[in-house]
Order: sequence, then structure tokens, then C-alpha cells
Amino acid sequence: MPKQAPTARRSVRGSRSGRPIMALLDLLGRRWALRIIWELRDLPLTSRALRTACDEASPTILQTRLTELREAGFVALTDDGYRLTELGRELFRTFAPLHRFAERWSKRG
Repeated sequence: MPKQAPTARRSVRGSRSGRPIMALLDLLGRRWALRIIWELRDLPLTSRALRTACDEASPTILQTRLTELREAGFVALTDDGYRLTELGRELFRTFAPLHRFAERWSKRG
């Protein structure tokens, strides 16, 4: 009997809704999730470099958000560090206002 292909639908841990768009908004509404995606937009980063980029986040919070983003399929851990998946890149291609918000937010003092 052939193996069944895994379902493409992913859930976000802690989501209050089973709907994918609500799960996405739930996840991105969590402090540091959007910042992590923003920092990983161009290149992979090691855990240390990511902690430096998100210097106000506690290591525990940062690791929790990274785990949530990995489980949701937006971020992957590779040999050279954390990087955005194609799904994570699609987030910025599809939601231009989100991209502009992340850029402004990351420049706040």
C-alpha cells in the first residue's frame, strides 16, 4: 500500500481558530514573530546573529517564536542557520502592506 502524502495544511500552535488566515494573523500578532521574518528576508542567520538582530527579545521568547514559525512553515533551520522558506517569502510578495509595516517597525528607535 503506497504511503499517503502529508497534508499541505499546517496549523499554528496556540491559534484560537482552525482557519489558516486567522492562524497567520494570530502568529504575526505575537511580539517578535514579524521581526524574525523581517530579519531573515535576505539571508540565513545563525541563532547568535538573530539574537543580536532582535536584541530586546529574551532568548526564551525568541526561541518560542522561532519554533512557532518553523512549525507554521515560514522558517527553516539549515546548515547555515535559520532562513525563510518559500512560504515565508510568499508572505512578503503577497502582503505588501505587511512588508512596509515590518520595515517601518524595525526602524523604530
